[in-house]
Amino acid sequence: MDAREAARLLKGVRAAALAGNRPPAAPRPEIAESWRRMLAGGVHPDRDARSRMLSAAETEERRRLSPLREVLPVLREGLLPALDGALHIMVVADADGRLLWREGHASILRKADRLGFGVGADWNEAVVGTNGVGTALVARRPVQVFSAEHFVSSHHDWTCAGAPLRDPRDGRLLGVVDVSGPLATMHPATLAWVSSVARLAERELRVRHLESLERLRAVAAPLLARLPGRALAVDGLGWTAAVTGLAPQERYPLPKRFGPGRAWVPTLGDCGVEALPGGWLLRVAESRTDAPAGRVVLDFSRPRSWAVTVYGAAGSWSQELSPRHAELLFLLAESPRGRSAAELAAELFGDPTRTVTVRAELSRVRRHLAGVLTHRPYRFAEDVEVEVIRPRDPAGLLPHSTAPAVIRARLGRTGPDVIP
Repeated sequence: MDAREAARLLKGVRAAALAGNRPPAAPRPEIAESWRRMLAGGVHPDRDARSRMLSAAETEERRRLSPLREVLPVLREGLLPALDGALHIMVVADADGRLLWREGHASILRKADRLGFGVGADWNEAVVGTNGVGTALVARRPVQVFSAEHFVSSHHDWTCAGAPLRDPRDGRLLGVVDVSGPLATMHPATLAWVSSVARLAERELRVRHLESLERLRAVAAPLLARLPGRALAVDGLGWTAAVTGLAPQERYPLPKRFGPGRAWVPTLGDCGVEALPGGWLLRVAESRTDAPAGRVVLDFSRPRSWAVTVYGAAGSWSQELSPRHAELLFLLAESPRGRSAAELAAELFGDPTRTVTVRAELSRVRRHLAGVLTHRPYRFAEDVEVEVIRPRDPAGLLPHSTAPAVIRARLGRTGPDVIP
């Protein structure tokens, strides 16, 4: 199917969806989910809405603070050489959907200006509808949006492919890299190309992180060699640089309020904390042990940031959740009696055979929630009280998720999912 024929079909699919009729073909799941959000949020399908552009000073400040500035050379090297020939442009947006950098073919840049697709613009999905920047931010995975898959009709002559960029240290969403161009320039391999370059950029961030841990290790190793008992050096996010007197662990979840003095650290207990260049020195007190958890709060109320807070006799600590871990903990909270790996795979992927992925992800979760989660079957421990904080609007529950069980919870019903 050529681009024009595909565009005609998609316009028919969109028109049917807006009218509440049966479409001639089903929209792709990520597009159908986005359209549901647009209909629920009141985005006008035929009105080109735009928010205030950032000033030059505001844009420059966001650029300065964004970790993505460190990987611009990787993004440029991977994408720019082919953009002129492909009549595309590259844009890099932050986690709010604000466009911070934009480069590529001059004539396409002028066309993008007419769409309001310029530096400082807000391409959050809730503002401009389904698009390769805003929808990738919500879905938290690579998304290609072609012609009338854009919810707003003024974007139907455009095609875009965006891939999210995450901080490899904690999974935090940093932004999106997107390649866009006129409808005729669409190619099915564009999304794979953009996604591959995004992974290279994340690898560069990972290399920089490992280098920072090596610098911290060089400072901490002589100190640890002279200390009795158990001690370790970690960076600001809890990644371990060096240890003495205990088995090494890749990362320790640190309390939100953390600084010099005394602190209770999960899996370690009471610790003395001293500042180091690029991190912290933790000296584990021998007189106390890790306190058992008594209550867990899962906060899914914020649209792009989910967290678990654990309360015990020795205090409390919180940790942000990746999209996948948020899904798994939500499913377990909804199933007090527990679920097998096959049951979770069916609820998460619609495929009960994907147990290897489920077990691997839950193994990672249990490293940070020791004493909170048990297995055979997977569940929260019997003596743990679990509270789930949901968004006020049920449609905002884990909006990135296409897990069948989450979609049913979001829509408040069971059965096959169809766009209204």
